[in-house]
This record gives sequence, C-alpha cells and structure tokens, in this order.
Amino acid sequence: MRVLIVEDEVRLAETLRDLLELERYTADICHDGESGLDNALSDIYDLVILDVMLPKKDGFSVLRALRQARKTVPVLMLSARSELADRVEGLDCGADYYLTKPFEPKELLACVRMLTRRQPEQRASQNLEYGDLRLETDTFQLSCGERSVRLSRKEFDMLELLMRSREMVLTKENLILKLWGYESDAEDNNVEVYISFLRKKLDYLHSKVKIRTIRMVGYRLEQET
Repeated sequence: MRVLIVEDEVRLAETLRDLLELERYTADICHDGESGLDNALSDIYDLVILDVMLPKKDGFSVLRALRQARKTVPVLMLSARSELADRVEGLDCGADYYLTKPFEPKELLACVRMLTRRQPEQRASQNLEYGDLRLETDTFQLSCGERSVRLSRKEFDMLELLMRSREMVLTKENLILKLWGYESDAEDNNVEVYISFLRKKLDYLHSKVKIRTIRMVGYRLEQET
C-alpha cells in the first residue's frame, strides 16, 4: 500500500516514512500543501497523512479541496493544535481521524491499519486469491496447488495490484506511479521487465492465471478455461 505524507517538518516526515516502510508500506513525502494536494488528487494513494500547519496551503484547505473533488482516500490529520474546535474542524472537513502531536509511533500505526482496513478492497484475510493462485501478504509467497515461489518486493507489489484489480486494466502509467512514485525515473520498460518476471513464475507454477497485455493500454489478469 502507498501512503502520502504531507508534513513540512522534514525530520518528522522522514521519521514517519521510515516507520511506515518498516511495516511494509510505501511512502512518499510532500512538504507543502499545494504539492500535497496535487499528489493526493492522483488516485494512487491508499492513505494520506496530512499535517494542519503547512506552507502555501494549510491542511484544512487541502482536505476541503480533496473532498470537493469527490476523492474518498482516507485522511489522517496530524496537528500540534489539540483544541476541541480544531479537532471538530478537521473532522467536519472530511478527516477520517485526527491525531495530536506528540504521538506514540504505535498509536499512529494503529490508526494507519484501522483506516486502510476500511477500504472496500481490503479483505478481512490478508491473503489474496484469484483463480488457482494464492498470494500470502506476510511472506510474499505465491502458490498454485502444491507448487509455490517467493516473490521479490516489486514483483509482490505489482501482482498484488493486479489481483486486487482482477479483470480491470491497469495502465503502465498507473503501475509506475503506484510502485515507483512521482520522483522515480522508472519508465515503461521497468514495468515490462517485472511483468516478464511474473509471467515466468506463473508458468513455473503451472497456473491457469495469465497476465494479458492490452495493446497501447496496460495489463490485466485473466483465467484460462
């Protein structure tokens, strides 16, 4: 899962990213409200951690604009302002949770888990299944019948996206943004390489699930009959 951190305190932002990455989240950072809003509007994030006091555009304004654009991504607001009026304003603007600074890392991670679990595609079981495939999210193990293989982190992230999207087409651009982020130099060739790796592993597993190329568009999963 990809998380956007919008926080102008550089050290805190980097600490949050390190904390999330230890829990196997992918995290991007923005240090002002304008760039934070632009990134949050992209639809590539599963959660936004949003500070209130930001340069260029404050967190409340960012959140209002996000909700006015009908974006439903969960938002966890962070603020040193603990007054009731501030908490009420944050929730009224559309925040899913309001956490005051300073906070304990365990509390923040619990909030992150709670908010990401609310998403409709997040299943009660952390393992994913599609056709004859089973993907274990805690071990990166991909199984088909009695055969199994361990995926690399990037292979796992790509297959997880494909399995959660099922027969929907994922464009190369969307895969690049989701897996490598805005700041990356990744190109279409990077996607093609990992698609090739996954296809070889599906062949090794003798799976009936295939990754189909939709010419000039992207990829989707299909089951052979």
